[in-house]
Amino acid sequence: MIELESVSYSYGGGELLSDVSLQLQSGSFHFLTGPSGAGKTTFLKLCYGALLPTSGRLSAFDEDISSLDRDQMAVLRRRIGMVHQDCRFLDHMTLAENVALPLMVSGRVAGAEQDNLTELLNWVGLGARLGAYPPELSGGERQRAALARAVILSPDIVLADEPTGNVDWEMSQRLLRLLIELNRMGKTVLIATHDLSLIRAAKSQVQARVLRISQRRLQLAGADL
Repeated sequence: MIELESVSYSYGGGELLSDVSLQLQSGSFHFLTGPSGAGKTTFLKLCYGALLPTSGRLSAFDEDISSLDRDQMAVLRRRIGMVHQDCRFLDHMTLAENVALPLMVSGRVAGAEQDNLTELLNWVGLGARLGAYPPELSGGERQRAALARAVILSPDIVLADEPTGNVDWEMSQRLLRLLIELNRMGKTVLIATHDLSLIRAAKSQVQARVLRISQRRLQLAGADL
Protein backbone atom coordinates (compact mmCIF):
# COMPACT_ATOMS: atom_id res chain seq x y z
CA MET A 1 0.00 0.00 0.00
CA ILE A 2 2.95 2.28 0.72
CA GLU A 3 6.34 1.56 -0.81
CA LEU A 4 9.62 3.38 -0.28
CA GLU A 5 12.48 2.60 -2.63
CA SER A 6 15.93 3.95 -1.62
CA VAL A 7 14.27 7.02 -0.11
CA SER A 8 16.38 9.74 1.50
CA TYR A 9 15.30 13.00 3.07
CA SER A 10 17.45 16.02 3.83
CA TYR A 11 16.63 19.26 5.59
CA GLY A 12 18.76 22.31 6.23
CA GLY A 13 21.78 20.74 4.56
CA GLY A 14 21.70 17.61 6.74
CA GLU A 15 20.39 14.16 5.87
CA LEU A 16 17.70 12.90 8.29
CA LEU A 17 16.91 9.61 6.55
CA SER A 18 19.13 7.72 4.15
CA ASP A 19 18.44 4.94 1.62
CA VAL A 20 15.21 3.72 3.22
CA SER A 21 13.33 0.89 1.53
CA LEU A 22 10.11 -0.61 2.88
CA GLN A 23 6.78 -2.06 1.78
CA LEU A 24 3.73 -1.61 4.00
CA GLN A 25 1.46 -4.44 2.93
CA SER A 26 -2.31 -4.38 3.22
CA GLY A 27 -3.45 -5.46 6.69
CA SER A 28 0.04 -5.39 8.21
CA PHE A 29 0.94 -4.04 11.66
CA HIS A 30 4.24 -2.24 12.24
CA PHE A 31 5.96 -0.50 15.12
CA LEU A 32 8.60 2.13 14.37
CA THR A 33 11.16 2.74 17.12
CA GLY A 34 14.23 4.85 17.63
CA PRO A 35 15.48 7.56 20.01
CA SER A 36 14.06 11.08 20.01
CA GLY A 37 15.31 12.94 16.96
CA ALA A 38 16.03 9.75 15.00
CA GLY A 39 13.49 10.66 12.31
CA LYS A 40 10.33 8.74 13.27
CA THR A 41 8.03 11.72 12.72
CA THR A 42 9.81 12.57 9.46
CA PHE A 43 9.26 9.00 8.27
CA LEU A 44 5.53 9.19 9.04
CA LYS A 45 5.25 12.54 7.26
CA LEU A 46 6.82 10.96 4.18
CA CYS A 47 4.29 8.11 4.31
CA TYR A 48 1.47 10.64 4.65
CA GLY A 49 2.72 12.84 1.83
CA ALA A 50 3.34 15.84 4.09
CA LEU A 51 6.99 15.66 3.01
CA LEU A 52 8.47 14.54 -0.30
CA PRO A 53 11.68 12.52 -0.57
CA THR A 54 14.91 14.31 -1.46
CA SER A 55 15.80 11.22 -3.50
CA GLY A 56 14.36 7.80 -4.19
CA ARG A 57 10.78 6.82 -4.98
CA LEU A 58 7.77 6.88 -2.66
CA SER A 59 4.45 5.45 -3.82
CA ALA A 60 1.08 4.99 -2.15
CA PHE A 61 -1.68 2.84 -3.63
CA ASP A 62 0.47 2.46 -6.76
CA GLU A 63 0.72 6.24 -7.24
CA ASP A 64 4.08 8.03 -7.25
CA ILE A 65 3.49 10.70 -4.61
CA SER A 66 5.93 13.13 -6.21
CA SER A 67 3.81 13.22 -9.38
CA LEU A 68 0.50 14.12 -7.69
CA ASP A 69 -1.01 17.59 -7.77
CA ARG A 70 -2.74 19.16 -4.76
CA ASP A 71 -6.19 17.75 -5.51
CA GLN A 72 -4.85 14.26 -6.18
CA MET A 73 -2.85 14.39 -2.96
CA ALA A 74 -5.96 15.41 -1.01
CA VAL A 75 -7.84 12.40 -2.36
CA LEU A 76 -4.95 10.08 -1.49
CA ARG A 77 -4.72 11.42 2.07
CA ARG A 78 -8.32 10.46 2.72
CA ARG A 79 -7.12 6.87 2.54
CA ILE A 80 -4.44 7.50 5.22
CA GLY A 81 -5.49 8.38 8.77
CA MET A 82 -2.86 10.26 10.78
CA VAL A 83 -2.86 10.43 14.59
CA HIS A 84 -0.57 13.35 15.34
CA GLN A 85 1.57 13.52 18.45
CA ASP A 86 0.34 16.97 19.50
CA CYS A 87 -3.43 16.27 19.16
CA ARG A 88 -4.42 19.75 17.98
CA PHE A 89 -8.09 20.67 18.16
CA LEU A 90 -10.15 23.83 17.67
CA ASP A 91 -11.08 24.95 21.18
CA HIS A 92 -14.27 26.76 20.10
CA MET A 93 -15.73 23.57 18.62
CA THR A 94 -17.12 20.59 20.50
CA LEU A 95 -15.48 17.19 20.51
CA ALA A 96 -18.02 15.87 18.00
CA GLU A 97 -17.46 18.87 15.69
CA ASN A 98 -13.68 18.45 15.85
CA VAL A 99 -13.86 14.75 15.02
CA ALA A 100 -16.26 15.50 12.14
CA LEU A 101 -13.96 18.10 10.54
CA PRO A 102 -12.49 15.67 7.96
CA LEU A 103 -16.05 14.95 6.76
CA MET A 104 -16.65 18.63 6.05
CA VAL A 105 -13.26 19.14 4.42
CA SER A 106 -13.89 16.18 2.12
CA GLY A 107 -17.27 17.58 1.08
CA ARG A 108 -19.40 15.06 2.94
CA VAL A 109 -22.36 16.39 4.93
CA ALA A 110 -21.58 15.87 8.61
CA GLY A 111 -25.27 15.71 9.53
CA ALA A 112 -25.83 12.76 7.23
CA GLU A 113 -22.98 10.95 8.96
CA GLN A 114 -24.29 11.56 12.48
CA ASP A 115 -25.05 7.92 13.24
CA ASN A 116 -21.56 6.86 12.10
CA LEU A 117 -19.99 9.68 14.12
CA THR A 118 -21.86 8.70 17.27
CA GLU A 119 -20.99 5.04 16.77
CA LEU A 120 -17.31 5.92 16.30
CA LEU A 121 -17.18 8.06 19.44
CA ASN A 122 -18.89 5.29 21.40
CA TRP A 123 -16.25 2.87 20.05
CA VAL A 124 -13.40 4.98 21.46
CA GLY A 125 -15.29 5.44 24.73
CA LEU A 126 -16.26 9.09 24.24
CA GLY A 127 -19.98 8.74 23.58
CA ALA A 128 -20.79 10.70 26.74
CA ARG A 129 -18.42 13.55 25.79
CA LEU A 130 -19.91 14.61 22.44
CA GLY A 131 -20.60 18.17 23.60
CA ALA A 132 -17.37 18.67 25.55
CA TYR A 133 -14.81 21.22 24.38
CA PRO A 134 -11.11 20.34 23.95
CA PRO A 135 -9.89 22.21 27.10
CA GLU A 136 -12.28 20.03 29.13
CA LEU A 137 -10.75 16.77 27.90
CA SER A 138 -8.12 14.73 29.71
CA GLY A 139 -4.95 13.61 27.95
CA GLY A 140 -6.38 10.15 27.34
CA GLU A 141 -9.63 11.57 25.99
CA ARG A 142 -7.72 13.82 23.61
CA GLN A 143 -5.71 10.88 22.30
CA ARG A 144 -8.83 8.81 21.73
CA ALA A 145 -10.49 11.78 20.03
CA ALA A 146 -7.43 12.13 17.78
CA LEU A 147 -7.75 8.46 16.83
CA ALA A 148 -11.46 8.90 16.09
CA ARG A 149 -10.75 11.90 13.88
CA ALA A 150 -8.03 9.96 12.03
CA VAL A 151 -10.39 7.10 11.14
CA ILE A 152 -13.65 9.03 10.53
CA LEU A 153 -13.19 8.65 6.76
CA SER A 154 -12.50 4.91 7.12
CA PRO A 155 -8.93 5.05 5.78
CA ASP A 156 -7.03 2.01 4.58
CA ILE A 157 -3.91 2.95 6.55
CA VAL A 158 -3.59 4.37 10.08
CA LEU A 159 -0.35 6.10 11.08
CA ALA A 160 0.11 7.01 14.75
CA ASP A 161 2.93 9.23 16.05
CA GLU A 162 3.66 8.43 19.72
CA PRO A 163 -0.07 7.96 20.47
CA THR A 164 0.62 6.85 24.05
CA GLY A 165 3.39 9.33 24.84
CA ASN A 166 1.32 11.53 27.16
CA VAL A 167 -0.96 9.02 28.89
CA ASP A 168 -0.62 6.49 31.70
CA TRP A 169 -0.10 2.76 31.18
CA GLU A 170 -3.77 1.84 31.52
CA MET A 171 -4.76 4.34 28.83
CA SER A 172 -1.81 3.21 26.67
CA GLN A 173 -3.24 -0.30 26.75
CA ARG A 174 -6.69 0.97 25.84
CA LEU A 175 -5.35 2.89 22.84
CA LEU A 176 -3.30 -0.12 21.79
CA ARG A 177 -6.39 -2.34 21.88
CA LEU A 178 -8.24 0.13 19.63
CA LEU A 179 -5.38 0.14 17.12
CA ILE A 180 -5.19 -3.66 17.17
CA GLU A 181 -8.95 -3.83 16.60
CA LEU A 182 -8.55 -1.54 13.57
CA ASN A 183 -5.90 -3.90 12.23
CA ARG A 184 -8.22 -6.88 12.71
CA MET A 185 -10.79 -4.95 10.66
CA GLY A 186 -8.27 -4.98 7.81
CA LYS A 187 -6.51 -1.64 8.32
CA THR A 188 -2.76 -1.31 7.88
CA VAL A 189 -1.32 0.16 11.09
CA LEU A 190 2.05 1.82 11.73
CA ILE A 191 2.81 3.13 15.23
CA ALA A 192 5.87 5.25 15.98
CA THR A 193 6.84 4.84 19.63
CA HIS A 194 9.83 4.78 21.97
CA ASP A 195 7.87 2.66 24.50
CA LEU A 196 9.30 -0.85 24.28
CA SER A 197 6.87 -2.06 26.98
CA LEU A 198 4.00 -1.19 24.66
CA ILE A 199 5.57 -3.24 21.88
CA ARG A 200 6.07 -6.22 24.19
CA ALA A 201 2.43 -5.98 25.31
CA ALA A 202 1.28 -5.96 21.68
CA LYS A 203 3.24 -9.03 20.64
CA SER A 204 0.87 -11.39 22.44
CA GLN A 205 -2.11 -9.83 20.66
CA VAL A 206 -1.04 -9.13 17.10
CA GLN A 207 1.60 -10.21 14.61
CA ALA A 208 3.67 -7.05 14.46
CA ARG A 209 6.88 -6.23 12.65
CA VAL A 210 9.21 -3.94 14.59
CA LEU A 211 11.37 -1.44 12.72
CA ARG A 212 14.07 0.81 14.13
CA ILE A 213 15.62 3.98 12.76
CA SER A 214 19.30 4.11 13.63
CA GLN A 215 21.96 6.36 12.12
CA ARG A 216 19.45 7.61 9.51
CA ARG A 217 18.68 4.11 8.24
CA LEU A 218 15.70 1.81 8.73
CA GLN A 219 16.44 -1.60 10.20
CA LEU A 220 14.44 -4.63 11.32
CA ALA A 221 14.60 -4.67 15.11
CA GLY A 222 15.95 -7.71 16.95
CA ALA A 223 13.96 -10.41 18.68
CA ASP A 224 14.98 -9.06 22.12
CA LEU A 225 12.08 -6.58 21.97
